[in-house]
Amino acid sequence: MNKKRQRRMNYLMNIILCLVALISLTVCIYLLLKNYQLNYETTEALAQVEQIKEDTKDYIYTQSDVNSFVEEAVLNAQTTEARKLLDDIKSRMESGDSTAAVLRELYPEDVVVYADSKYNFFPITDEYKRNNYVLDNFVLDEASSRITYTDDVGEVHSKTGIDVSKHQGKIDWEKVAADGIDFAFIRVGFRGSSEGKLVEDEYFIDNIEGALENHIEVGVYFYTQAVTTEEAKEEAQFLLDLLEPYDITYPVVLDLEEVNGKSRTDDMTQEDFTDAAIEFLDTVEKAGYRPMIYGNLKTFFIMLDMSRIEKYDKWFAYYQTPVYFPYEFTIWQYSSTGKVDGIKGDVDLNVSMKEY
Repeated sequence: MNKKRQRRMNYLMNIILCLVALISLTVCIYLLLKNYQLNYETTEALAQVEQIKEDTKDYIYTQSDVNSFVEEAVLNAQTTEARKLLDDIKSRMESGDSTAAVLRELYPEDVVVYADSKYNFFPITDEYKRNNYVLDNFVLDEASSRITYTDDVGEVHSKTGIDVSKHQGKIDWEKVAADGIDFAFIRVGFRGSSEGKLVEDEYFIDNIEGALENHIEVGVYFYTQAVTTEEAKEEAQFLLDLLEPYDITYPVVLDLEEVNGKSRTDDMTQEDFTDAAIEFLDTVEKAGYRPMIYGNLKTFFIMLDMSRIEKYDKWFAYYQTPVYFPYEFTIWQYSSTGKVDGIKGDVDLNVSMKEY
């Protein structure tokens, strides 16, 4: 009986040992497989890391790299804007805009003056009094080609005028007055551009008497070619002597313009022109008249020193719209091809924003 039990026990023990061995073997196999899988996953992960490094090495930048890329982006943007600007300029030039008109829009902080075969840029400064005109309030009547200055509700705050000389020939002043002309500047005379001789305009007396008789307000002007202050004073006195018999309400004007071709004023400097102009204007003022300077962009920005003539009224000639002059002026000559009853051919048209 004991032997039989002993055999059973031995048999059971062998089974248990086999099971233990089998379990141990299974665990070993599992651990071996797990270790292999971990090794594989580790290798795979390392490979992926290396690939990521390879893929991203071109996207890891230093501050210097970033600065360079920013500069490149700015340059590209500027290039794009420059291209757009150039295309816009090209389009405007092709549509007929003048070079001066394009430049004036591109440089709104400057006054652009074309003179002496080049473009001159004058920064707009607060050193001189600005005009306060609202450009949109200069209204062009298409039928008459005349400009008036109105307020915001359309009420007119200006007067319409002309300026005349012997070039207009015989004028019917009654018809001129009936055509709505409020004032007229009449040339008294001029100094020759070569010999410098003082000459009375041959229609001066007819014009001033005809205008006054028809109740047109009158101003006068003298075309200067003075090269010294002495000559300027001589011109003023010449004018005053001829004007003495008449009562006028509008200013006495110094007409200073560039001469086409050779002139006795060719060698004058800005200081020379300004000295002569002031001598003329002050002589007129001392005689009891209101002095005024007539000119265009070249007159006021190149020929004259603006800082020395600011106190004088200005009559500005500019034949485009809108008017292009940032500083104070009281009369604008806006056309040289006006049509007025009683005058044969063209005549200069003016609008005065000041009540004289």
